[in-house]
Amino acid sequence: MNSCYVYILTNKHRTVLYTGVTSDIINRLEEHKQGKYSGFTKRYNATILVYFEKFNYIDKAIEREKQIKKFRRSKKLALIQSTNPTLKELTLT
Repeated sequence: MNSCYVYILTNKHRTVLYTGVTSDIINRLEEHKQGKYSGFTKRYNATILVYFEKFNYIDKAIEREKQIKKFRRSKKLALIQSTNPTLKELTLT
């Protein structure tokens, strides 16, 4: 069973929040940092991991991602700050 992750990225000024889901978080974060795909994270340079949750099943991770995406910014910030009060960049190594 592979682990799946819901994650939130921001930019260096902490002005944007991006929520995503992946089964390979290390590789996916590298893709974001390299700007591999055009879209929101590339446009707003959202490459800093500030929050993640680990799941055993992809359907549960996708369900949680959809839930978080519906949150207002203030609720997303409260979620992030519950484990990362200063919005520092998290490392997974």
